[in-house]
Amino acid sequence: MDAISQSRALGDLDGAESARFFVAGRFDALECMTATFTTHAYVPHRHETYAIGAIEAGCETWTARGIRHYAGPGEFAFNDPEVVHDGAPLAEGYSYRMIYPSTATLRRLAADLAGGRDRGTPGFPQAAVRDPEGAALYAEAHRRLQAGTDPFGAEELMTRALARCLARHADIPVAALGREPGPVARVRARLEADPSVEHSLADLAAIAGLTPHRLIRAFRRETGLTPHAYLVDRRVAAARDRLRGGERPAEVAAATGFADQAHLTRAFKARMGVTPGAYRTAFQA
Repeated sequence: MDAISQSRALGDLDGAESARFFVAGRFDALECMTATFTTHAYVPHRHETYAIGAIEAGCETWTARGIRHYAGPGEFAFNDPEVVHDGAPLAEGYSYRMIYPSTATLRRLAADLAGGRDRGTPGFPQAAVRDPEGAALYAEAHRRLQAGTDPFGAEELMTRALARCLARHADIPVAALGREPGPVARVRARLEADPSVEHSLADLAAIAGLTPHRLIRAFRRETGLTPHAYLVDRRVAAARDRLRGGERPAEVAAATGFADQAHLTRAFKARMGVTPGAYRTAFQA
């Protein structure tokens, strides 16, 4: 049986179903899909990649390695590369978010979790796993990749989500994290130099001399925040300065690196408790 792409596996859908297939270019050209199926059934097929999904509603059932599996909300569906599987909805159907990471991508991340030691291609012993917290993290990362408005944040969040999947559900060892004050200091300096500039996790990892995931873990250990959260904090601080000077929120958003005013408002209110407009008005009284 030949391996097929997920877009080919979909075939034709009826009018009550929907599927969107997209590629996250900054994340190793990661193939992604979000779909709702009520009658669509996959024929037995296999992928050269992993197939990892989180069910958001309903229930999916599939057979892999001769075992029937079921997954509902808060649960993951894991299929390793080259494993033949099918897939179908139960009762009212299901909605899910899928990704198809390459073996190279997960092998690198698994080696990083193991302290830099390549332990080969990781596998997921259980095809269906309940992990509401992990599924929520993964789904949010998937939504951000799909939105495309904050590539750095989406890239960082999906790295964290996949690392969690591997650490908790794959057959790999996880090494303790050491301190990396020097590399973290270099990345902090770059983020503080001009918070409005667009950054990528790969570029920051190169500055640190660490892998992307190791940078995230080390940065969080040293500062209490991930690199992206630290950058957003700096952008909000810059926005506060401009708002106190009377600039309008839309102008401030453009000047401080936010995608738009709505993006600024979400980040600002999450940290300050009020909207940028309300904050600006207080200084005009």
